[in-house]
Amino acid sequence: MTKLLAALVATLFAGATFAASHAGGAMPAASGAKAEAKAEKKAEKKMEKKEKKAKKAKAKASAEKK
Repeated sequence: MTKLLAALVATLFAGATFAASHAGGAMPAASGAKAEAKAEKKAEKKMEKKEKKAKKAKAKASAEKK
């Protein structure tokens, strides 16, 4: 019975220590994925802006030809 109680206390102590060490901050893998998604979204937005600008320039050039 004493060994069982000792194992229970050790498990609770280990769990509390683990929880305390991971509280308050994002895990590196999670924040890395978030940053990657943000960068991808930014790049996509930049490409859309370039395409829109090129389309506008093309329309302006064809309007000048007429």
